[in-house]
Amino acid sequence: MNVCVGIDLGSTTTKAIVLDEKGRIVGRGITNSRSNYDVAAQVAKEEAFTNVRFSMLSRALDEANVLGKDLPQFEIALRRAFDLEGYLGQLDRLELHCREDLAQGRYGDLTLALSGALSTIIQRLRKDAPKLFAPGQKARSDFFRDIAGAGFIEAASELARAGGPPFDRIVGLFDRSIIPVENEQEQRTFTQRLLAACKRAAQLLNGDSLQVSKIVARVADTPLNPVRLVGTGYGRARLPFPKDQIRSEILCHGLGAHLMFPKTATVLDIGGQDTKAIQVDPIGVVTSFQMNDRCAAGCGRYLGYIADEMNLGLHELGPLAMESKHRVKINSTCTVFAGAEFRDRLSAGEAREDILAGLHRAIILRAMALLARSGGVKDEFTFTGGVAKNQAAVNALRELVKENYGEVTLNIAPDSIFTGALGAATFALRDIEAGAPSSGDQRLAAAGAIRDSHNHQHQGGCNGDHCGS
Repeated sequence: MNVCVGIDLGSTTTKAIVLDEKGRIVGRGITNSRSNYDVAAQVAKEEAFTNVRFSMLSRALDEANVLGKDLPQFEIALRRAFDLEGYLGQLDRLELHCREDLAQGRYGDLTLALSGALSTIIQRLRKDAPKLFAPGQKARSDFFRDIAGAGFIEAASELARAGGPPFDRIVGLFDRSIIPVENEQEQRTFTQRLLAACKRAAQLLNGDSLQVSKIVARVADTPLNPVRLVGTGYGRARLPFPKDQIRSEILCHGLGAHLMFPKTATVLDIGGQDTKAIQVDPIGVVTSFQMNDRCAAGCGRYLGYIADEMNLGLHELGPLAMESKHRVKINSTCTVFAGAEFRDRLSAGEAREDILAGLHRAIILRAMALLARSGGVKDEFTFTGGVAKNQAAVNALRELVKENYGEVTLNIAPDSIFTGALGAATFALRDIEAGAPSSGDQRLAAAGAIRDSHNHQHQGGCNGDHCGS
């Protein structure tokens, strides 16, 4: 199967989109960029390819009519079990790196107590994991760092209050180990991980194990050929692509927003490290833009600093801000002084949720200034980037746009974080259609192709022993 791939290497997250030869989205992948850009690009691509294979598996099972009306339930259970297997594998690697840290001898008399605390926390995280990934359970976050971190911090707090090791020393184990965990890729092949997931979902197969196993094996062995990749984003200079396979993030976000919402005239993208205000014409070509890339104020990174100050996950800030009853006016959003300003507000008696509500409005105010310089807000207006998932930021944006520009259609796609990657993938497809060589992404594509070939050469399908009850 020939595919085109777009990779958006952001400062906080790296996204990948896979298009088939007809330009249809067949796969998406996302991972943290906080560790290693080269690894992040490869992981996002492989996650997107995994998504492609699940789409292929869904079509194959549907065409074979193996499970009948039980197919949707089985697919959901299988994908959640697959994600659970990945999470448990990362927990294993987290414990390994934490114990390596403990073995360095830096903790002195606390080493034994910290080792016991780590065992308790990891055991608790493993026990809670099936509930987190149960079908129908809303995901807390897309990232292992956030999901495991929230549980780790909660358990560390309880242990410290009960007379265990100091909270900061326990959490320090996590902080020192999470980046190596993010840098490492899944050790098992796609087929091996799918086998384990299939076993977990076996109770839904109703005696169809053998036929399902053959379909799974066939899908796992189907080669995916990335004929062309295009990279974009904050870290695009780190991508191992030739220059003709790199596109400006402005162009990619403009085109991506147009593809998602064809009537888009104005685009606002608030990423981790920069904010982009873009004007596009009726075919998605950028006509003007303004970009804030010299200061993290007004960007997602600022929210990240506040989340770290509060010992919360980034995904928890929006819901907390939504609880505000009296928004605090914030005059400065300087990232350098973020922690100090937040503590000053708290010491003055202001509630956390009220401070956060004020911070969200202040960030959007910065974005509004960029929009004004780019040409204002025109109908239709599309909001993209990771911050578009933050409902408090969305509400502040709606409020300020209405105050300044009146009633304007505001578009926010559920997958808006993939906007830049979609634009990049579409540029890759257009390059192929225009006669560009089928070059893949050189080093990255070659590594992925070798790995895929190795992973899927007769690893053994999902046979009755693995999938059956």
